[in-house]
Amino acid sequence: MAGASSPLEVLDRSRRRAPISPVVAASKFDRRLGKILTHATEVFYEKGYEGASMRDLSRASDMSLAGLYYYFESKEKLLYLIQKHTFTTVVARLRERLNHSSDPEARVRIFILNHLEYFLANQKAMTVLSHEDDVLKNGFGQEIAALKREYYQICTDLLDDFKRRSRLDFSSRIAVLSLFGMINWIYTWYNPRVDANATELARQMGDTFLRGICGVASKGARKRKSVVSNSSN
Repeated sequence: MAGASSPLEVLDRSRRRAPISPVVAASKFDRRLGKILTHATEVFYEKGYEGASMRDLSRASDMSLAGLYYYFESKEKLLYLIQKHTFTTVVARLRERLNHSSDPEARVRIFILNHLEYFLANQKAMTVLSHEDDVLKNGFGQEIAALKREYYQICTDLLDDFKRRSRLDFSSRIAVLSLFGMINWIYTWYNPRVDANATELARQMGDTFLRGICGVASKGARKRKSVVSNSSN
């Protein structure tokens, strides 16, 4: 992500303004951009990316159509900013939390909790990201793909560390993809009236996932031991 432009820089790269406090300007821009992205997320959630028009987006964000086009030349730019904001936020929060623990199992659980907390609080954004996963093209798509690879690699590194410290043997690729399959599709069934909150849900999912890969590793070890024993007889 080094050298990547922030959503604020993308939004205001070419603007020329009268002298104003940088802190005040950034804060004002961030708040305005955040509101626009929230409204755009709701429109994409309700209408789908293909069904949403720039007019729908301008109406929802309370901006003129000309004003919206001035900052965002297309609805693809808005979808790009929604996805970029989501992944940069999730990764930044995760890295901050991981700094407070060196225990491999705890760090895997931190990953699960961080993911669930964010996406349960932003279910519409999660739906849009899942349903419009392959819409972005060219530079936009490449940048978001790089962010996703970074997130995937963080999870892989955490599981590799857990596997090494626990002296287990399992496929990190299968484990990572299985974990994402468990936590990414929660928006399709989660009901806050009957399901646990993010903290308890993360604990239960963490137990299920970690016991599962430990069980697979133990079974594999027993099988290899049996093969070696039979071959020596």
